[in-house]
Amino acid sequence: MTMNDILNKGKIIDIVAEGTGLTKNETAAVVDGFLATISWALTQGQQVALRGFGAFRPAQRAGRHFKNPHTGEAVFVGAHRTAGFRPAKELRHALNQSHDSEEPTNRPSNHK
Repeated sequence: MTMNDILNKGKIIDIVAEGTGLTKNETAAVVDGFLATISWALTQGQQVALRGFGAFRPAQRAGRHFKNPHTGEAVFVGAHRTAGFRPAKELRHALNQSHDSEEPTNRPSNHK
């Protein structure tokens, strides 16, 4: 996998299933449940902290005026809620290490 490849949900399910010995259906259920829990917590205004990985935080963005780059027309985007992510120190450190290997250093191992 190169840096320009996208690691989508399907690929994540494949990697986790291979590393854990769970079936792809079981792994998909776990991943879906995990993502639904994070989404639910953010919609409730809660922060989701995953030690060693990072934290997802709900945020409120104020309304702002933008200029459409294609037409030059002024556009107002109203206030809205969004989510932000702040990586943990460990993840920031891992991202800044050498990119010598193609495989992530903390890829799940096979725990059958």
